[in-house]
Amino acid sequence: MKAEDFDKKFDEGENIVKHLNLSKARRPERKQKRVNVDFPLWMIHALDKEAKRLGVPRQSIIKIWLAERLQQASA
Repeated sequence: MKAEDFDKKFDEGENIVKHLNLSKARRPERKQKRVNVDFPLWMIHALDKEAKRLGVPRQSIIKIWLAERLQQASA
């Protein structure tokens, strides 16, 4: 399928997943590495409160806020 046809199907709202080979899908620059970070208890409580308010895990809040700050710093 030509890219133009693929784009047209997507733009028209057609389900394009059947045209993808998801077994070869990858996320460039998304390789993960585990790190340990120690936080003071007050910070953990504040993170948990915000995570509960948003309905997401604590780790998601940390990742989102770090990503936002890093984007600001690189701008």
